[in-house]
Amino acid sequence: MKIRKFGLLTALMAIFAMMAAACGGGAQEKITLVANPWPASELNVAVAKIIIEKELGNEVEIVALDENAQWDALAAGDVDASLEVWPSGHGERIDEYIGELATVEDGGKLGPLGEIGWYVPTYVVDANPAMATWEGYTTAEAAAMFASAETGDNGRFLGADPSWVQNDEAIIANLGMPFQVVWTGSEEALVAEVASAYSREEPVLFYFYAPHALFSAYDLTQVELPAYSDDCYADAAAIDCAYPADELMKILSGGLAEKDSAVHSFLKNFNYGSDAQIAMLGDMDGGASVDEAAQNWVDANEDVWRAWLP
Repeated sequence: MKIRKFGLLTALMAIFAMMAAACGGGAQEKITLVANPWPASELNVAVAKIIIEKELGNEVEIVALDENAQWDALAAGDVDASLEVWPSGHGERIDEYIGELATVEDGGKLGPLGEIGWYVPTYVVDANPAMATWEGYTTAEAAAMFASAETGDNGRFLGADPSWVQNDEAIIANLGMPFQVVWTGSEEALVAEVASAYSREEPVLFYFYAPHALFSAYDLTQVELPAYSDDCYADAAAIDCAYPADELMKILSGGLAEKDSAVHSFLKNFNYGSDAQIAMLGDMDGGASVDEAAQNWVDANEDVWRAWLP
């Protein structure tokens, strides 16, 4: 009887062990991804979360951090990855955290080529061709055209979230433009200001970036600034030229490979083109949430993301 009881207990334990294994009973590390305060960054990590949770079995937490604060968090291992870094604004941090300290890892290219610039509605340039280049914004007449109650005699230049890396105050000062940067506070607020001005066919000069669905919604002209050069960007206070084109990159915590090699491999492989981001941003413009737009892309592009899995 004792032998039978012992045999039954052993069999039950074996069955429970197999059930636990089949259900993913081995505890896996929670992965924490950083969302920066712009929609494309939020979409990237939403896509990654869906695939990691479904295919790799890790719980994923998304935390909101600005693009400057994320470096210390990654170096400390408090978060695991940020999936959209514009490297031209982070040269010193790349050298320090990735090159010297090796506490953050270069996660490779995200795929899209990013471009920051100054934009006006095309109807502004059609009415006054001088507004196509920066020289057209150096006069008192130009300032008066773009002035607001907030800026007085100066023209209004719309910026977005002040936590973003932006050089517009330096460019304006160093090129002698009678303009003042007005921070809208977020991308959503900036887009709303542009849409309001556009609906009334009023002049509006603003910072923006591509790829973005905004360019499908409005006819915009990029203002030509002096050409970018490395020398121009050697001193941040003296910048007086255009932003450089950026190959968007990913950054990972230096400890992620040891923490979870499968997730590390997946995020290194994570790569898609500008068309993917534009499609998701367009979906959001149509009323989808970040999570819905990301899920729609995942559902329609399994052949793309399957190749990212280890």
